[in-house]
Amino acid sequence: MTDSKAPSKRPRKASSPAKAGDAQEGAAREGAAHASVAQESGARGSGQTGTADSGEQGGAPKLSPREAAVEALMRLAAEQPWNDIEVSDIAREAGLTLAELRDLFPSKGAVLGGLTRIIDRKVLEGDLTGLEEEPTRERLFDVLMRRLDAMEPYKPALRRIAYALRGEPLSMLALNGVMLNSHRYMLAAAGIDTEGSLGQLKLQGVVIAFARVTQVWLDDDDPALARTMARLDKEIRNGERIMERAEDVRRLTAPLRAIGRSFLDRRPRDRRSRDGDGDESDPAAAI
Repeated sequence: MTDSKAPSKRPRKASSPAKAGDAQEGAAREGAAHASVAQESGARGSGQTGTADSGEQGGAPKLSPREAAVEALMRLAAEQPWNDIEVSDIAREAGLTLAELRDLFPSKGAVLGGLTRIIDRKVLEGDLTGLEEEPTRERLFDVLMRRLDAMEPYKPALRRIAYALRGEPLSMLALNGVMLNSHRYMLAAAGIDTEGSLGQLKLQGVVIAFARVTQVWLDDDDPALARTMARLDKEIRNGERIMERAEDVRRLTAPLRAIGRSFLDRRPRDRRSRDGDGDESDPAAAI
């Protein structure tokens, strides 16, 4: 497991004390600086953009409306039951109107699905240098532990949500669709193919395995996450054995599949429609 380092905060520099003879001049300069800042703030309020830090407030990057909605839902879910949260609560907490939230997400479940994109980005933007030199098992272990590290700030909310959705099979099925999309990128980051005859088996297998690991992680309060890592290692090894058997079956059935393909190639192929990546087709909208 690689350590996940929190972003360091730069300490503020202490101002040097003014000399006794320059007190008046220093006060004048300070007043002019305050006036300049006020003038710049007024320009921003009038719709003009400033230079550096115009998109920051209090030193923290300004969230996009989509991210603000996701973060709002996570704050609410950490404090109250999932089924008590309404879309109007999310909009109010995020500082959005209902119309703005509707343009971003079709449902509360879709907002939850938006969290996976934030987690994906954190993992994929991390430094993966050197991973390609590791064995496949180690690469996958490292990537999935990075994913859990990225999920850590949302652990209280995820614990409540997992408990609420445990008895809702339709919601769990919708979440499975979201996680298939997410873990396709996790496997890619680990250098594991998801195409071909066994690609879907790999993908579904890692989604199920990670769900089992997450259940352990939600109850693992040990900073070292010993139980979580042990379960992840076990799930990866089990997955390796399953894939070895699947490879054997694929080799044994290769002649039969070749005959089937030649037969199908003689028939006209059905036209398949492709779903777009719009919010309305978001599988998380069913949660």
